[in-house]
Amino acid sequence: MVDILGLLFACLFLMATFGLSVLLLATVRWRGQTGQGLVQVVVLGDAGRSPRMLYHCLSLVQLSYTIDLIGYGGSPLIRELRESGRLTHTVLWSPPALLDGLPRILRYALKALYQTMSLLWAVLIATKKPSHVLVQTPPAIPTLAVMVLACAIRGSKLIVDYHNYGHTILALSLGRKHTLVLLAKWYEKLTAGFSFANLCVSEAMKKDMRRSLGVRSIVLYDRPPARFHQATVEQRHQLFLRLSESEAVFRGEGGGTRFTREVNGGVAVLRRDRPFFLISSTSWTEDEDFGILLQALEIYEGKCSQVPDGSLPHILCVITGKGPLREHYEQCIAKKNFSHVTIKTIWLSAEDYPLMLGSADLGVCLHKSSSGLDLPMKVVDMFGSGLPVCAINFNCLHELLRHHHNGLVFNDHQELAEQLQTLSTGFPDQCNQLVRYRENLSSFQSLRWDHYWKLHVLPLIAPQS
Repeated sequence: MVDILGLLFACLFLMATFGLSVLLLATVRWRGQTGQGLVQVVVLGDAGRSPRMLYHCLSLVQLSYTIDLIGYGGSPLIRELRESGRLTHTVLWSPPALLDGLPRILRYALKALYQTMSLLWAVLIATKKPSHVLVQTPPAIPTLAVMVLACAIRGSKLIVDYHNYGHTILALSLGRKHTLVLLAKWYEKLTAGFSFANLCVSEAMKKDMRRSLGVRSIVLYDRPPARFHQATVEQRHQLFLRLSESEAVFRGEGGGTRFTREVNGGVAVLRRDRPFFLISSTSWTEDEDFGILLQALEIYEGKCSQVPDGSLPHILCVITGKGPLREHYEQCIAKKNFSHVTIKTIWLSAEDYPLMLGSADLGVCLHKSSSGLDLPMKVVDMFGSGLPVCAINFNCLHELLRHHHNGLVFNDHQELAEQLQTLSTGFPDQCNQLVRYRENLSSFQSLRWDHYWKLHVLPLIAPQS
């Protein structure tokens, strides 16, 4: 214990010295800077895998703002941002791997200290002074405290975009009554009052923030940009041809792909014997239980052997994404001995992901909010692609998914299995319920991200006339 405390005090001393040095350098660097026309967007995560923050950047770029995007590297940014010429990506220092072997409490503390220094350097030295800072939370520690301090020093306006609460995510692994969780909850309440404005993702979260944090917020519903849409047959054909070069599961017998083929000198058409295409996207974290989907597919497999041949189609289930639990579930999938179901995990580029959603027949969402207050963005992307969804139920899901209107809600694997059987029966020509859900999504698709962003966020950033 003495050694651990000594190490912590040493780190705190180094951090204080580092912080004072940064402030001295920053004072010189900011001299004469107004920040006009420059917005800083901060995410303490892989910037390329933070779609909502990238959409903020895209909306700002389209209005000729200059953007300093601060976040970790790893995944490429969407092409529109890479080619805009108005965005600079400042990459944060990744915490050293040696922290992984330390006791949990010490690991959390040292990681937070390291991230604090990385953020201070990025926002105060590596980038110019902005007029506004848009920051994503969670993670809240140390992001919120650092950005409150930085904005207070520079005179920039802080806008916090609440996707969820950090303490409820921490509680998934530690329990709600753990000391660290209680401290994180207090910390979020303390820092909440220092922002210029707050955004959130649902009406339920807006009400809870007023009650539990004592702050007002603006609901900015997630909506996908126009690149999410139902794919044409030709777009599907080209996508599956490209993927089939490395993924055998997409290859068709006798040429073409498993879903499409060419006729009349190269015209792409859908195969009548194609599988029912089920898709789910995930970050492979603890708030998504993919055991539910695997159990549902097991039940479906059993049903296929009990019904007349061909009345239930073969299912190809594609699961996209990266994350800590991916390897665990891939091992579970490898143990399955399915004849009527194929499961494939895959990572897609930012350009191919919308095309894949737009090519599918049904989406499945297993996101169960840690707070019960955030809405799954994966469902937003699917709806934008005209894709009906089966989603696991939680408190505020009705703000996005309407049961028996644009999809179905389930509570366990048995309900999901029944829904898969109901919606796929008669595929591909007689899935009337699925067709109706898809048609009901047209109103959702008519209002895109830019509409809501200009309505709610632009007035916070644009100078008053």
